[in-house]
Amino acid sequence: MATPLDLDQLQSFCAIADCGSFTEAARRVNKTQSAVSMQIKRLEERLGHSLLTRDGRSVTLTHHGEVLYERARKMLRTNAEILDHFSEADLAGSIRFGVPDDYAVRLLPVILSSFQRTHPRIAVDVACMASEQLLEGMKVGRYDLIVFTQGTDHSFGELFRTEKMFWVASHGGRALATEPLAIACGPQCCIWRKDAMEALERSGRDYRIAYTSSNATAISSAVLSDLAVGFLPESALQPGMRPISEDQGLPRLGDAQIALMRASHAYGGIYDALANHIVQSMGNLDQPSVSEAAE
Repeated sequence: MATPLDLDQLQSFCAIADCGSFTEAARRVNKTQSAVSMQIKRLEERLGHSLLTRDGRSVTLTHHGEVLYERARKMLRTNAEILDHFSEADLAGSIRFGVPDDYAVRLLPVILSSFQRTHPRIAVDVACMASEQLLEGMKVGRYDLIVFTQGTDHSFGELFRTEKMFWVASHGGRALATEPLAIACGPQCCIWRKDAMEALERSGRDYRIAYTSSNATAISSAVLSDLAVGFLPESALQPGMRPISEDQGLPRLGDAQIALMRASHAYGGIYDALANHIVQSMGNLDQPSVSEAAE
């Protein structure tokens, strides 16, 4: 019978894959860099394949490394679930959590207030910013868990909710009638902006970017002030916004895909408590009423 793989080696391997650095990975797993290097050497010898490509300070996964990464994550998660099953310890600790501010106004107070009531000994430190910034922060070890808009990066995210995207204008406003169409949107890296601009260009609709911000509240304010037309997922619609139907001359937008991403250590215990609560809470949320937003 083959000897089982070493979970400690797999933990170090996943940490390197997450951050692309032996130095940072060693800090995350609380080992010296030389100890982590030796772990990877032994893991590669055991599997008979090179798992990582080193190019100066940059470290990337080989094809075999990519195959191992997904499976190693599953093993680490299963290990955490087993330990949780037999543990009698109360859940306590702190979690660094990131969420796009697109969802923060409506969803964050509901989700976190109910979580704190059921888990008073878990402190959640929250950062609200764009998905692209959250993904970069995850790479450098700034977060344990993030919610992000998938499409920005499909790698290793757990898709758990899909929402319809709407073009929106101020209720009773005139921005929709402007020529070229005035648009309020996020920066160029925003996946929703890319999708919307491509849709407008395919439809032949003339437009101009009238208002740009990485802050979702600022974009919503521009729409509500009738400075421009915007686009938002259903959960981000606000009273005073008028969702624009497809028969009003604007092209259909792709759905918003909301996913959860974990650091490689963020399985079991307090991390599963928050992750499961987020997925369940957002999954059970009634889709916001479009008619409510138009009121």
